[in-house]
Amino acid sequence: MLYLDNAATTPVRRDVLEAMWPYLTAEFGNPSSHHTVGERAASALADARRTVADWWGVRASEVVFTSGGTEADNLAVKGIVLARQPRGAHIVSTRIEHEAVLESLHYLERFHDAHVTYVDTDETGLVTPEALAAMLRDDTTLVSIMLANNEIGTVQDVASLAQVAHGVGAAFHTDAVQAAGWLDLNVASLGVDALSVSGHKLGAPKGIGAAYVRARVGVEPVLHGGGQERSWRSGTENVAGAVGMAAAVRAAENERVSASARVTAVRDRFIAEVLRQVPGALLTGHPTRRLPTIASFCFPGTSGEAVLLELEQRGVVSSSGSACAAGSDEPSHVLTAIGIDPAIAQTAVRFSLASTTTDENMADVATALAASVATVSGLGSA
Repeated sequence: MLYLDNAATTPVRRDVLEAMWPYLTAEFGNPSSHHTVGERAASALADARRTVADWWGVRASEVVFTSGGTEADNLAVKGIVLARQPRGAHIVSTRIEHEAVLESLHYLERFHDAHVTYVDTDETGLVTPEALAAMLRDDTTLVSIMLANNEIGTVQDVASLAQVAHGVGAAFHTDAVQAAGWLDLNVASLGVDALSVSGHKLGAPKGIGAAYVRARVGVEPVLHGGGQERSWRSGTENVAGAVGMAAAVRAAENERVSASARVTAVRDRFIAEVLRQVPGALLTGHPTRRLPTIASFCFPGTSGEAVLLELEQRGVVSSSGSACAAGSDEPSHVLTAIGIDPAIAQTAVRFSLASTTTDENMADVATALAASVATVSGLGSA
């Protein structure tokens, strides 16, 4: 079975498991405890925080560990808005964001009288600085635009967008969950005030994530309790998860440049082969400004779910889009937001590659995909 749903989750790396193991066994201490066992846990947590801070080029005090990308998005979006303007804030975002951002925005609208403006993307999912500038107001509090889309792979020019947002004094947050391990997340280069990631997208376990919030911006806690994580995120810290995430970050960053180049080449050859072998296949997302790992298509005249079932029968596991929306009868909100007809959006199939994916793997997938689409199309016309 060939697994091509790495955008949903990745397997935990062996070196990550080995790094975590002591903190799941003998080194089980609570890092808030003031004794030797707790102090060793606190030291491991501090080392992990420094690793993530170095990854982003920020101060360790600006890094907060969370339970994953969803909580990191909630903390950044809700926390910044509530700290800066708890009622009536103006926020700008896009309709192609992950549900963690979109639902946070809906919450702020419902309970804090926020006004959210959605800037349109082009048909490839890109936001231009000009389009963003047209949506901003002098009182805009926050702009939240993801670095790389989890369904279509389009990569935004976040540095330019953040500069535009700062022109009116707005803070800028980017959801970098899908970009982690594949794009440079140096905060100075991106120019962002807040950033969110999730460990299980880059070889760490599920249940650990992290957020960066620039110190001068500030954040109102979303979780309240004992004051851990500088009171930004109360709750006993997941030391083993943080250690595992740090190990995954070190490994991913060591491989990132070479892996990105290699996987991009594999992806591009696969895309060309699909467009050659499958009549009517529609590539979604930007043709070049896209994550190395994502090749996403619509196959008009089919059912995306039926194609996925056929592919699995042929030994290929992929998805129709975000795992967070799996099981929904609604077409992808990302695809409809970029102008794809809802009926066509329901034919979507997303392949998300790993650093180990080869040309031989993807040549076999292209053949299996062509056969699967032909089978489903034949059933539809029978």
